[in-house]
Amino acid sequence: MKFTDSPTHKVTFRQQNIYIKRDDLLHSDFSGNKARKFYYFLKSDFKDVKKIVSYGSAQANSLYSMSVLAKLKGWQLDFYVKHISNYLKQNPQGNYKAALENGAKIIEKDEPCLHEYISKNCLDEESLYIQEGGREKEASFGVEILANEIKDWQIKNSIKNLVVSLPSGTGTTALFLQKYLDCKVITCPCVGKEQYLKKQFFLLEKDETLHPIILNTEKNYHFGKLYNEFYEIWSELKSSTNIEFDLLYDPLGFLTLINSNYFNNKYTILYIHQGGLLGNNSMIDRYKRKLAFNN
Repeated sequence: MKFTDSPTHKVTFRQQNIYIKRDDLLHSDFSGNKARKFYYFLKSDFKDVKKIVSYGSAQANSLYSMSVLAKLKGWQLDFYVKHISNYLKQNPQGNYKAALENGAKIIEKDEPCLHEYISKNCLDEESLYIQEGGREKEASFGVEILANEIKDWQIKNSIKNLVVSLPSGTGTTALFLQKYLDCKVITCPCVGKEQYLKKQFFLLEKDETLHPIILNTEKNYHFGKLYNEFYEIWSELKSSTNIEFDLLYDPLGFLTLINSNYFNNKYTILYIHQGGLLGNNSMIDRYKRKLAFNN
């Protein structure tokens, strides 16, 4: 199983050369940014642990990755969600379906704060608690390996004026990349607004000088909502680069990047592929239903 040393491919998009760090090509069961963030838990020995406890959305990439981690370790996964739609219950697909097939217990709990509920009611000495999206200090272990791969590639190819770009949920990967890299790391908030992302950064690193650069778009996008421009740039990327990207995070990542001051010949852009392609099936179905309705 290949969990590190992903290749880097050069592509042309909108008449600009950019490089793609293909973390989507790591092992199919454990790829993308979650492979980096959960690598510590995969490689470490937890003698007393028998289950992982976490939370998030019913189609979260982290749900599937943690179900794989639990299966590889021989653990149970208890994953709490606030709501599971009736459609998804009746038509299991994507990360939700794959996690169930891996033996995950996906527990619906309508609580104001799942973190607080889990902390008070669901943990014991046999539990390994991983917060939503893998926002843990242990994520730095795998992200540092990613940073070292980037450094080696930069030196080998004499890359100048490097800027590393990626979208953020909790911002964990972007934060630790900035900690371990000398170049600029730019990101955009996908789950909440800038203040939400800054709060996530401060939970892991108090020194703001070590935080990545946050880019924003003029339009206010809501996480998980369907936007025509997301599907359009996703389709354009696939056609132009022959690479399939995630439909949830990467469209906003690229829209933000191409409208920034960094998308020009002054900088060498390295975009970190987020993986998460398993969730595309359900996202594509949602877009097809939306586009059919609009037409």
